[in-house]
Amino acid sequence: MEEAAALSRSVCSGGFWRRISGPEEKRVMELMSYGLMGSMAAAVVLAKYIQLPYGRYTSLSFGRPVPAKLAWAVQEAPAFLVPLILVLCSDGARLSFWPNRTLLALFFIHYTYRSFIFPFLIRGGKPTPAFTFLLAFIFCLYNGYLQGRSLSNYAEYSSDWLTVLRFILGFTGWLSGLLIHVHSDNILRNLRKPGETGYKIPRGGMFEYVSGANFFGEILEWCGFAVACCTLESTAFATSTFLILGRRAYSHHHWYLNKFEDYPRSRKILIPFVF
Repeated sequence: MEEAAALSRSVCSGGFWRRISGPEEKRVMELMSYGLMGSMAAAVVLAKYIQLPYGRYTSLSFGRPVPAKLAWAVQEAPAFLVPLILVLCSDGARLSFWPNRTLLALFFIHYTYRSFIFPFLIRGGKPTPAFTFLLAFIFCLYNGYLQGRSLSNYAEYSSDWLTVLRFILGFTGWLSGLLIHVHSDNILRNLRKPGETGYKIPRGGMFEYVSGANFFGEILEWCGFAVACCTLESTAFATSTFLILGRRAYSHHHWYLNKFEDYPRSRKILIPFVF
């Protein structure tokens, strides 16, 4: 017991992180970033042949289902908790700088909503197959480490970074994307009245322009974050988000077209007026 307590104190005093940090860890993080983008690109290619079960595409043959609220809360939580642990237990090499603190705060704000607010607003919701739940959990764990460790220990910024054009543009994209994402979630959540079942055409907000309005918002959010961060890790996250959610938007769009005869043909898939 005493040894375990000593180890815990060592980790949270920063000694553990000082021992593992350095060029070797940075190189590992670079490889992890490229691996993340590569694996997401491969997943998009495979999606042409295998439909990952979730939501309207759920198949219980992919493992015992997890209740929707529980699945969302648990699978998204590592993206909040892992960076938090890294911040609390690292030596804080970069955390004395406001750019690093601010960028970490943007990440925490999103996952506070996604992990601890959004799941409890779900009305009904189809259970998530265990396989899909596990993949999402692993992604959030993996990405939480990349973003948290990068911003708390390695990313370096000038003292005036929060006033330079790149950060301002990135922050504007992040904030706009977050607002679109949350608003689109609200539209989807209120499509059905209490007691109603089945699917309806989403209307209002960015849904007037694209079928994947919620996906567009989240992609814009993380692309803005990548611009503001200017790190390989944030770029890998934004690229992965675009690949996966872009594919989902494509599937949703064609599902809507086949499901509803009166579905607006003028709507694009993901990017207003473009695609």
